[in-house]
This record gives sequence, C-alpha cells and structure tokens, in this order.
Amino acid sequence: MKRGNIRRESQPWPPAADRGNKKQKTGSLSSALGRNPLQKPLVEWGNLPYDVILHIFQYLTLVDRARASSVCQRWNEVFHIPELWRKFEFELNQPATSYLKSTHPDLIHQIIKKHGEHLQYVSFKVDSSTESAEAACDILSQLLNCSIKTLGLISTARPSFLNISKSHFASALTVVFVNSKSLSSIKIDGTPVDDPSLKVLVANNSDTLKLLKMSSCPHVSPAGILCLADQCHGLRELALNYYLLSDELLLALSSEKHVRLEHLRIDVVSENSGQTQFHTIKKSSWDTLVNHSPKVNIVMYFFLYEEEFDPFFREETPVTHLYFGRAVSKEMLGRIGLNCPRLVELVVCANGLQPLDEELIRIAERCKNLTAMGLGECEVSCSAFVEFVKMCGCRLTQLSIMEEVLIPDNKYNVEQIHSEVSKHLGRMWFPDMMPTW
Repeated sequence: MKRGNIRRESQPWPPAADRGNKKQKTGSLSSALGRNPLQKPLVEWGNLPYDVILHIFQYLTLVDRARASSVCQRWNEVFHIPELWRKFEFELNQPATSYLKSTHPDLIHQIIKKHGEHLQYVSFKVDSSTESAEAACDILSQLLNCSIKTLGLISTARPSFLNISKSHFASALTVVFVNSKSLSSIKIDGTPVDDPSLKVLVANNSDTLKLLKMSSCPHVSPAGILCLADQCHGLRELALNYYLLSDELLLALSSEKHVRLEHLRIDVVSENSGQTQFHTIKKSSWDTLVNHSPKVNIVMYFFLYEEEFDPFFREETPVTHLYFGRAVSKEMLGRIGLNCPRLVELVVCANGLQPLDEELIRIAERCKNLTAMGLGECEVSCSAFVEFVKMCGCRLTQLSIMEEVLIPDNKYNVEQIHSEVSKHLGRMWFPDMMPTW
C-alpha cells in the first residue's frame, strides 16, 4: 500500500466533527466571558456588590473614603449610603504637636451637612493641642439634627479638652445631649464637663443611658454624679474617679428601680504625694450594692504613694479587679488577702525589696475566685510561689511573673521552677523575661 493511501485512510484525532464542535464551544465560552480563555480573569471593581463596597469603605479614613468615591459612579453611590455614616471617628490633630494626619475641616463640614442626621456612633480623637479640642467642640455644636447613640471624646495626650473654656465645652456638649435623646454610651475622660451639663444629659437621655465613663473630670461634683445615678436607672457600666464615689451613690445604684450594675470602675489617683485626702466607703454600702447586683465587677486602679493607702481595705471590700500602678506596701497586700474575698485579678507593678511570701499565700487562701495574677518589681521566694500556684491550681488562667521577681531558695531555683509550676497549672508555663532594648 502506498504511503499516500495510508494518509487518506488514517483518521485524525479528534474527528473533524468533534474538532468543529470543540471550536464552536470554545468560541461561545470566550464570547460569554468577553476575553481570551488563556488570559487571567480581570476584577471588575465597578461591579462589586454594594454590601462588599460598603464593607471596604468602613475601613477607610474619611480622606481615603472621599478619594475612593471618585473611582466610579457605583462607588460614589455607596459613598452616600446612610448606613456608611452611622459610625465615624473624627481625627483632629495639629502638625506642630502630632505626627498623625488630621481630617481636613472642609471635608468634615461637608460630611456633617450631608450626613449629620445619619451619625449614631461618633468619636472625636484629638491630640494635646487646644486648637484640636476647640475644633472638636465646633463640630459638636453643629450636630443639631443627629440621633447619636454613642459619643466618645478621646485625647491622645493632655491637656487637650481640659485646656479649653468650660463654657465652650459645656455648650457644645449640651447640643448633643439635647438633640440626640437616645444616648446609650458616653466616654468623656479628661474633659471640663460639669454638673449643669450632666443635668441636661439626664433630662434628655435618662431612659437610654447604659454606659458612662468620665474619669478625670474635675468640674463634676459628687452631687452631680449622684443626680445622674438617681435618674438613669438603666446604667450598666460606670467609670469615675474615687472622689466622686460615695455611700449615697452606691445606695442610689442599688435602688429597686435601678437595673443590675455590671461594671463599676474606680480610678484612685494622686498627682502629688500627701496632698490628697481620701475618704472611706462604708462596708454596709458595698454590701447593699453587691446584694442588688451580685455579679458586678468592681475594678479599682490605684496610682497612689505608699503613705496614701491608709483608708483602703481596712474592712471587707467586694473589689474584683485590682491594679497597682505604683509601689504598694506589704501591709496593704496583707489587707487585700484578708478583706477582698471576691478578688478575681491582681496586678502589682512594684513593691520594693520586701519578700511577699506570706501575703501571696494569704491571698491564695482567702481569694477563692482569683484567676489572674501579675507581679512586676517585687520579690517572692521560689518555694512560696510554687505553694501559691499549688493552692490556686488550674483556675489561674493568667499568670504573668517577671523572672526577676522569683528568688531562689534551698528547694527551687529559677531553672527548676517552670516545670513545677507547669505541673500544677496543667499547662506549660515560663516566667516573663525583662525585655532588652
């Protein structure tokens, strides 16, 4: 047979009919996608679903959000959706005092004009300058048609809000208090808020207010905070300075009309040693609060000098979380072991060079709810520390102890202690190392 005949008799693969069909199918697929099948698919950003674009926009700063709105018509439409403007943080910084970029005032005024009525969760983040704080007050004064539920005034450094006039700040804040009528959460730390402005808050938002955080507000008196507690029966979280705490306030928070308080945070602060006199709260007042709100977390932050601790913890106190930012004496820690049976967390930044063996053991014996412990510049013998961990057992979910705290003795050294502590905790544990810079 001739070679030419072989070519004619041989059937190509695939058959011609199948080749035609495959070509037709491929052509149809390419036409449907509008591209070459060998090319990588292109992302059509302009065709993303509205909810996806909205989610992206919520992570952008105001400036970047405005720039993104000019990408295409679809993105511009999302830029004006009311839902996008329910939660917003205004950043106000001065180039001379902050490395952070500030939102341009013209852009802020434009947003307030178009979307002020949609704002519900608002915070103002300002640097230490008076100009930034005053600018924030000017913006607050413009929120006439708002329905704000959450308001936060945050200073990255002092003095900020405390450096502007009380009347300017109070008048701006009053605009929000009067027009919102549904405020549920307010954080106004380090501001010149005063008693009259709190009365306006109560008059317009007493049924909705659930959280109030107002540490370092020197123009608020115990009578002002008491008036608020008397009227705002829905309060669940309250943070304030110790000078505002009183027996009357605890009793007001324990009235039959009041809901059960969940968190009470108290900052006990002294700027200058020996210049502040601290009053004492009666045990009966604490008991009334806990009987009314048995699950309340009572958190106390101490920034005192050693000689100023005298009025505290001489009687049983239902505190649950204790943080000591300055040195605290052995005697004070001994009182905690005796009079803080509800203690859940204890953090001691410094004590000096007095071993705390007995105090630590007493805390383990008496504080049956303790689950977290942190020790900084203190001294504890390795044996006492192991005994403490053994008594607390697996309920110690957080244990942060600097390696320098542990003093070797005739039973354990620092190298041996991690395995012994790990055994009683039921998990691997090592002491924290002091960072080297």
